[in-house]
Amino acid sequence: MTFLRSALYYLYLIIVSVVMHLCALPTLILPRRAIVRVSQSWSAALIWGLKVIAGLDYEVRGDIPQGGVLVAAKHMSMWDTIALYMLLDDTGFVVKRELLGIPFYGWYIGKAGVIAIDRSAGAKALRQMAAQARGVIAEERPIVIFPEGTRKAPGAPADYKPGIAGLYTQIGAPCVPVALNSGQFWCGGFLKRPGRIVIEFLPVIPAGLKRAEFMRTLEESIEGATAKLLAEGCKLLKENS
Repeated sequence: MTFLRSALYYLYLIIVSVVMHLCALPTLILPRRAIVRVSQSWSAALIWGLKVIAGLDYEVRGDIPQGGVLVAAKHMSMWDTIALYMLLDDTGFVVKRELLGIPFYGWYIGKAGVIAIDRSAGAKALRQMAAQARGVIAEERPIVIFPEGTRKAPGAPADYKPGIAGLYTQIGAPCVPVALNSGQFWCGGFLKRPGRIVIEFLPVIPAGLKRAEFMRTLEESIEGATAKLLAEGCKLLKENS
């Protein structure tokens, strides 16, 4: 049953994405906020489909960040990006520059105001990222970054990149850590297990900490809370099995 519901959801995702991507083409010549609203609607539609088709709901814990803050989130699945874009208001995601070249998707995220970086550029990439990020913060928009740089399987060893500390120190904004357990339910790109994903916005890390202190505080906060959510998720999966 889980496989069938996952297949139906995947079909739903494709249909919704194709229809909305085509219908949204006129927004490319409209003000930026137009594509932001369309993108949030797309995200909400996918989250709704998860609950109705795949039996996968979600729960938000903690206070959803507002305004110009740095949001550093654990990353386990595509769900994380979809949910954060839906929950946060007009966020600037830090993404790989290569994504801008994808037809439709790349056009829309570029118009929406992401922070695109060239990972091969080394220190230059950090300077470019910080310059774009300061502009986003000045507009009182939150910035979302995945501090490990890529998706990690549930329970995998932490691997926090130094770029998050560089960004934190250069933009001078507080940081909101985010823990979640999405990888237990959104498995890879296809299988969706029924249950409830929990995303938790953790206590704010104030601006102005030294790099080492910030990195230690960030990792301890996210990894400690994530471990608890994974234990909770395991219990739920056993109950549903």
